[in-house]
Amino acid sequence: MKDVPERWSQASVYPDMWADPADDPRYSDGVSPDGELATVQDYLSSYRLTLLMKCEGLSPEQLARRSVPPSTMSLLGLLRHLAEAERDWRNWIVPGEPAPKVYGECDADFEQAVGEQTTVDGALDDLAREQAATDLALAEHPDPAERIGERGIAVRELWVHRIEEYARHCGHADLLRECIDGRVGQ
Repeated sequence: MKDVPERWSQASVYPDMWADPADDPRYSDGVSPDGELATVQDYLSSYRLTLLMKCEGLSPEQLARRSVPPSTMSLLGLLRHLAEAERDWRNWIVPGEPAPKVYGECDADFEQAVGEQTTVDGALDDLAREQAATDLALAEHPDPAERIGERGIAVRELWVHRIEEYARHCGHADLLRECIDGRVGQ
């Protein structure tokens, strides 16, 4: 295939990495935190930052570029999907009527991920807002063993589920980014 971009990295010490360890903002705090809750929060924060790093420096059109047919997956779609997921997780634990979908039903988070700057800005704003709201809701439950919401889900399970979802999609983001401009993952 002649349209395949050449692989590249900004790292100089380890050329197969996204960034040199000294320049990687995910690992700038030194040792890992103590305690179960602090550890899962740190992992989630790292995966959230990884996803944003995979999107940096790309145009709206590149962010909206779909993987392979028939998939509708794109980096922009992942941002929108994770905003939707954050709201869903919050709906599991907050009493009352669930908040409506951010983007509507039937995969609108991916289907409507078009390469326009307003769509990109909106997706980033939506993701930040939904992450903050879910974090705030969970901050009221510092005991990882506590069971919350109508489903009686353990706080620990919700944190781990969030990590799993972001980690899975960061793997997708690695491949999407490499297809767009050749930048390799880490």
